[in-house]
Amino acid sequence: MKYVDEFRDGDKARAIAGQIRAEADPARTYHLMEFCGGHTHAIFRYGIPGLLPDNVKLIHGPGCPVCVLPIGRLDMAVELARRPDVILCTYGDMLRVPGSGRVSLMKVRAEGTDVRMLYSPADAIKIAQQNPDKQVVFFAIGFETTTPPTALVLEQAKKLNLSNFSVFCNHVLTPAAMHAILNTQEADSGALMLDGFIGPAHVSTVIGSAPYEPFPAQYGKPVVIAGFEPLDVLQAILMLIRQLNEGRCEVENEFTRAVTREGNAKAKALVEQVFELRPSFEWRGLGAIPESALQIRAEYAEFDAEKRFALTQLEGRENKACECPAILRGVKNPRDCKLFGDPCTPDNPLGSCMVSSEGACAAYYSYGRLSDNRIAAEEVNA
Repeated sequence: MKYVDEFRDGDKARAIAGQIRAEADPARTYHLMEFCGGHTHAIFRYGIPGLLPDNVKLIHGPGCPVCVLPIGRLDMAVELARRPDVILCTYGDMLRVPGSGRVSLMKVRAEGTDVRMLYSPADAIKIAQQNPDKQVVFFAIGFETTTPPTALVLEQAKKLNLSNFSVFCNHVLTPAAMHAILNTQEADSGALMLDGFIGPAHVSTVIGSAPYEPFPAQYGKPVVIAGFEPLDVLQAILMLIRQLNEGRCEVENEFTRAVTREGNAKAKALVEQVFELRPSFEWRGLGAIPESALQIRAEYAEFDAEKRFALTQLEGRENKACECPAILRGVKNPRDCKLFGDPCTPDNPLGSCMVSSEGACAAYYSYGRLSDNRIAAEEVNA
């Protein structure tokens, strides 16, 4: 297949779903985690749960970078934004995430601070050049997909000797989070049932499939990397079921049109040049995970906002009624949260999982109106 609409063909989707129903052993239950928030939205957008037999359970993982950022780090960004000489720049989703006391960057902007939404980190370089009397800080978040663009702007800032530009770095690493999920107390106690992973798409185009190889070897959990279209996801589910039925445990790549074993060598080299591993980093829902995030190397320290502004780590205050941490660990789903839908909605988000376009709560809320027993007619060609 060459074109994206071919990966949304309703007849082909129903045919794969029929294979899943035929091959899923009725004597067992399959618990499969899609790590990526983009997969979560694809699953609900296209009505995939309604195509699966009852014994194939999909678990939503912590693959939303906005969702996993701890409130303390957001509070640090709020502190930065309130400094009179700072222009804080970040991606749009981060503006609406509630921090401690439900203070978001959007609310801080309403106070009169200079907080700007960007589509590309390169825009922050332009803003710094246009405002030499201000300190421009790029609030960088994301998994391995968005890390190379941040590395690139840091390299550009160094070449330009841009003294009023810095990055507040919050880039995190997918494999480390997968290890943490498999090592959580819930997993040890059996509360988190997990048989395999649907591996992320965009992340894997950068890092390749090789970093997932420890999961079959160490934990006995197969991984199938999948694209974002409905046929991709359904085929990955079928591939995982076949592995589990046959007693195989390996990394397979359904998304061969974009992912290789080695990944993007040029992007990885740039990231290695600019960043190094943090000893530890706090994740919402997962706690402190060793070597799970990146920090700016000493060679680029002059562009590190944490050093430039002598920032100290803050401990944020979670909304005690919000189940976002448990949802990110995969032990609850959005409908288990008593805030879901009322009062917590995309227009009035009380937790990060309802804010982001990749959040599980936003996916449930946005696509819950669609029938569960078919692929959404307006999205998939019948």
